[in-house]
Amino acid sequence: MNTVERKSVVVIGAGFAGLSAATHLAAQGFAVTLLERHNQAGGRARTFEEGGFRFDMGPSWYWMPDVFERYFRHFGHEVSDFYRLERLSPSYRVFFEHDTCVDMPSSMPDIEELFDTLEPGSRAALREFLSEARYKYEVGMKDMVYRPSLSILEFADRRVLKSLFQLHMFRSLRSSVRSRFNDSRLQRIMEFPVLFLGAKPQNIPALYSMMNYADLALGTWYPMGGMHEIVKAMLRVAEEQGVSVHLGEEVQWLETQARRVTRVHSNHSSYEADYVVAGADYHHVETALLHESQRSYTPEYWNSRTLAPSSLLYYVGVKSRVEGLLHHNLFFDRDFERHAEQIYDRPTFPTDPLFYVCAPSKTDATVAPEGCENLFILIPTAAGLEDSPRVREHYFTLVMQRLAERCGRDLRDDVVVRRDYGFHDFVQDYHAFRGNAYGLANTLQQTAFLKPSMRSKKIKNLLYAGQLTVPGPGVPPSLISGEVVANVIRQEAGQSFTNQHRYGYQRTL
Repeated sequence: MNTVERKSVVVIGAGFAGLSAATHLAAQGFAVTLLERHNQAGGRARTFEEGGFRFDMGPSWYWMPDVFERYFRHFGHEVSDFYRLERLSPSYRVFFEHDTCVDMPSSMPDIEELFDTLEPGSRAALREFLSEARYKYEVGMKDMVYRPSLSILEFADRRVLKSLFQLHMFRSLRSSVRSRFNDSRLQRIMEFPVLFLGAKPQNIPALYSMMNYADLALGTWYPMGGMHEIVKAMLRVAEEQGVSVHLGEEVQWLETQARRVTRVHSNHSSYEADYVVAGADYHHVETALLHESQRSYTPEYWNSRTLAPSSLLYYVGVKSRVEGLLHHNLFFDRDFERHAEQIYDRPTFPTDPLFYVCAPSKTDATVAPEGCENLFILIPTAAGLEDSPRVREHYFTLVMQRLAERCGRDLRDDVVVRRDYGFHDFVQDYHAFRGNAYGLANTLQQTAFLKPSMRSKKIKNLLYAGQLTVPGPGVPPSLISGEVVANVIRQEAGQSFTNQHRYGYQRTL
């Protein structure tokens, strides 16, 4: 690999985007310093242990395994060098009303059989839908998301413009789903993967049916030991590439001169920087680390953004096994539309929420003591809602009652570990804008170059990565975001590379 003149880069934040940016930049010959305010890397993918239970604090779904494979292979590794993946079978369980539930198979023939059972004749519709979704995934995930979206001209290519219509950018996911499937259970199964993209299915471009391809065709996986195993693996790659990692070190301000960051000041030290990559919360970096005159976006701009949901979380250790649950469990046994409206249209705490329960101890004996269950419970909420101990207790009681209905007993007497997490925790731990959990919504008006720019408009050597910029929220997009920003810096620093790989992607249209 050719190397650039050895320039220094400071990366702020050791979440997935920051770790990805740091490792790619170091591999390209930059001297990289990675600063993380917590004493543990991973950002929202941190972990904690209590009473013999080990909890992943954030992401719990391992989708798009090809993105992780691409990342590690870039550094001469395989995923299996670091952790063992298990494909979950069934992939997940969906609870519906009237005490019914559906287990999603892991094989495509079984999935087709399930669809035909729930709605006779839907097998053919599923094949057609997933054929389109596969095309969107291959174009979207192997080409378009690797564009830095710094200019609309990146998309001014006849093949790209043609594909915008094939990708159904101007049609909603809901219309795409409901034109094929009439059974309400199938509709909810097909619409749920975009629940955390930040808008109702009728407002999300049908492009994101590629998430259905990721779900049904590529499968749901689990890294044994937990999602934090990915973070540990990326830290090993960072060490191999020579990244200088500083934990427990929070950036306090960026010193600038002549529209460039010259030094990064933390609570412990300061660092010269030829470039700075902010993997921390975009809004926080602009409003807390820069002078008002150096900010790319106004308060009015930020307040007009549509955010993906926040969450009310419960980490629960139970001193007994819980029957009736799989590893992933979706409780869609209440009014889907009402909950969505209370997230997106009339922001308020949900009256009767849908929720998600992850029980990794069903797959992994290391995350809970013998005979116990590890439960991660998530209720999607609107961003910006300030919770309280009373609110948290109300929803914990509600969830426990709903679980009792399906699992046959009240678990509350068996709870030995409980930690709640909500709005104030997201703000305190991650400086999360309006307490968001997932970043900006992937609406058409906030896609690609319509998102906050990866490059600062005021500071020439300041760039951003992560869920508030391109390509968007989620673990795989965060890995990609770090790679893309590294390639933008490589280009600016004068690294020679072919036009085919100009932004780190292969043209596949």
